[in-house]
Amino acid sequence: MCEHLEKVESRRAAVRPRTQGCEECLASGDRWVQLRLCLTCGHVGCCDSSPNRHATRHFHETDHPVVRSFEPGADWAWCYVDEEMAHGVRGFPAESPGEHA
Repeated sequence: MCEHLEKVESRRAAVRPRTQGCEECLASGDRWVQLRLCLTCGHVGCCDSSPNRHATRHFHETDHPVVRSFEPGADWAWCYVDEEMAHGVRGFPAESPGEHA
C-alpha cells in the first residue's frame, strides 16, 4: 500500500463529507454518475464517468491525494499520486445518493 493510503487509513474517521452530492454539480445544477470523497478535506466530487469529473479536478487543484468511493456498499480508496487502489476501506458512507437526477 502506498504511503498516502497508509496515512489516511489512520485518520479517515475524522473526515466528514461536506455535502451529500457533488459540491460543484449541486451548485451548477449538473448531473453526476457516482461520487468520490476526498479523505483530506471531505470534498465530495463526481467520478471520471461523470461529465465534469470534479473529484479528479479537486485533486489537480489541491494535491489532496486520496479519495474513496462515496457509494453505498463500496469499500475502496484510490491514490491519484501513486495510481494505487486499496480495498476494504470502511467508515464512509452509511448512505449516499448515487446518481443525481
